[in-house]
Amino acid sequence: MTPFGALILTGGGSRRMGRDKAVLEWGGVRAVDRVAELARAVGAREVLTVGADLGLPWVPDPEPGAGPVGGVLAGVEALRALGLGRALILAVDAPTLTAEDLAPLLAAVVPGAAYDGLPLPMVLSFAAVPEGVEAGWPLRRLVERAGLLTVGLAADAEARLRGANTPEERARLLKP
Repeated sequence: MTPFGALILTGGGSRRMGRDKAVLEWGGVRAVDRVAELARAVGAREVLTVGADLGLPWVPDPEPGAGPVGGVLAGVEALRALGLGRALILAVDAPTLTAEDLAPLLAAVVPGAAYDGLPLPMVLSFAAVPEGVEAGWPLRRLVERAGLLTVGLAADAEARLRGANTPEERARLLKP
């Protein structure tokens, strides 16, 4: 498998959750740390958070409030500077993802892949980043314009892949 890095998007406002999703505890571990641990477990050579300094290697979001694509672009440049050409891009609000959830995306060849109907998580080859991409683009446009493969979504994985944006969604994911 081609070496890759991981980007954990942490720059959102967490308005619907009412508190910073990155530092919420899941089984006694901060969400950002769980997601970083998963990225390392699936083989990420470098793991960067994008948008906030949470005590891990990080990259600031160059245009806070413009949406996640700006953070993705900043993270891609940081990983490219480290000699990598591909990234696993994860949302901090999906700390219950499993290695099995990510396996189909990681197995995809260039240009990368995302789940059908969900822009995150995704695997993105840096060569596939479209020219003229802008920070304010929706993630779905980036997926489409990069030509990422779409992978079918397993019904039992959907809640984990969507993550928790509200206290109610978090409560459902925390249920044994």
